[in-house]
Amino acid sequence: MASPLRLRILRLCLDQALTNKQIADHLGRDPASVLYHVRRLVRTGFLVPEPERRGARNAREVPYRATGKSWVLEVVDPVMRRHQDAAIVQASLDEIAEVGHEEVKAARLALRLTGDERREFLGRLQQLLDEYVARPSEGEPVAMFVAVYPDRRPAANPRAEAEQA
Repeated sequence: MASPLRLRILRLCLDQALTNKQIADHLGRDPASVLYHVRRLVRTGFLVPEPERRGARNAREVPYRATGKSWVLEVVDPVMRRHQDAAIVQASLDEIAEVGHEEVKAARLALRLTGDERREFLGRLQQLLDEYVARPSEGEPVAMFVAVYPDRRPAANPRAEAEQA
């Protein structure tokens, strides 16, 4: 899952089954290179083929649908996790560029949390996301990118602040 292209393919096939050609057309990519990624996603259980159908000029078409497996995937290896995280960020940036920044609601936030508060925050955030993923809806599809990471700004020095006051 360390490929932004594969992540975008999964997103495209989440709500509807698409053929390799439809995926390639949407992404502006060569169908042969997209097929390589589609086959890898099928082999690893991230995409499933739906029944074959006949398209234009009676050509054989196989539509593919995402299984949702990527939502529950936990990558433990730190090197693979770093590659996956980079792919997630790049896929999100590619999707944002495609829809246009005027369509994006973005925010940044910095918090101070103890270890227990951080675990609680992440747990509650995961519960909220899981709840919405599981909820059946006919609403408009939206995408989201959420990242929680240590803020490397200098820690406030209460003593120095008190001395300046």
